Amino acid sequence: MQQETLERLHSRYLVQATWTASIREQLFDSIQIQGKHKLLEVGSGTGVVSAEISQRFSFASIGIDTDCSAVAFARNNDPTSLYLAGDGDNLPFQPAAFDVVVCHFLLLWVENPEQILDEMVRVTKPGGWVMALAEPDYGGRIDFPLELEPIGQAQIQALINQGANPYLGRTLSALFHSAQLTEIRSGLLGGEWQGSINKDQLESEWETLAQDLSDLLPADEIERFRRIDHEAWEMGTRVLFVPTFYAAGRVPFI
Repeated sequence: MQQETLERLHSRYLVQATWTASIREQLFDSIQIQGKHKLLEVGSGTGVVSAEISQRFSFASIGIDTDCSAVAFARNNDPTSLYLAGDGDNLPFQPAAFDVVVCHFLLLWVENPEQILDEMVRVTKPGGWVMALAEPDYGGRIDFPLELEPIGQAQIQALINQGANPYLGRTLSALFHSAQLTEIRSGLLGGEWQGSINKDQLESEWETLAQDLSDLLPADEIERFRRIDHEAWEMGTRVLFVPTFYAAGRVPFI
C-alpha cells in the first residue's frame, strides 16, 4: 500500500477514534486497566487505538493486522507499542496470553466474525475481557434532510461490494453470547448535534463516501449530495446517525 494511501487511512482512523473515545474511556475505566496488564488489539491498522492505549496506560500494547504496510506505518508512527503482521482468525499467541483483547471497526470487514471472536477469547486469560469497541450498523442509518436518504442505501451496497457486512452492529451482542463470554455488556453510542461542524472531519467523511459511491452514482449526483450536506451542516439542520454498537464480555474462569 502506498504511503499516501496509508496517510489518508490513518487520518480517517483518527477521525473514527474521536467518535468512539467516550466508550473506550468508559469501558477501560470499568475494568480498571493497569500498567501490569497485557493488551492486544486485533485489526490494529495504522495503530491509532493501540497508540492511544499505550500512551494512556503507560505500557506497550500489542497490535496485529494482516496488512504488512499498515503494520510498518504503525511501527514508524508509534515506537512505544509492538505491532505484528498476522491473521485475526489464527492469532500467533499461546492461550491465555492477554488480560484484555479488543477490536475497533473490525468485525464488519471479516468473513467469519465468529472465528475472530473465538480467537480473541482463546488468547485472553480466564477472568480477562474481550471488547468490540465499535461496530456500525448502516441498516439503521438516519439522514435529514430527506434528500440525503439515498446516500445511506448507496453506501450499504458499496460496503457489500467491498465484502463488508453493513448490518454487523445489530448482531454484536448475539456474537458475544455465542462466544460463551460472561458478564456481557453491550450498547449503542449516542448522537448529539450542536455547535459548528468540524470541517476537517466533514471532508474526511466525504472523501471516503465519494470513493465508496464512485462505482454506484454519477459524479455530478455525488457532488449534489455533498452540496446539500454541507449546506445543512452550515444551517444547523443536518442529522446523520449511523448506529454504532459496542460489546464487552469476560472470559469465564475455568
